[in-house]
Amino acid sequence: MEIMVAHARDVDRALNSAVRELQTLAMVHGVEGILATKHAPGRFTLELSRDVPYGYTLETHADTHHKRPVQTGN
Repeated sequence: MEIMVAHARDVDRALNSAVRELQTLAMVHGVEGILATKHAPGRFTLELSRDVPYGYTLETHADTHHKRPVQTGN
């Protein structure tokens, strides 16, 4: 799922909404976590990934490949 926002104030709301939607989908199988990639200011992709443990969100930056795990409420 791709997220694009025009204003910085909208980033958190858009990302939180997308994460909640993916958490619901992740609970169906219980094996995938969420991979969130920042491509540019205001542009993100979020997806379920078996490379991320269930219950976690891994944040990456497309330009640096920096990864930071964030535990979520799955």
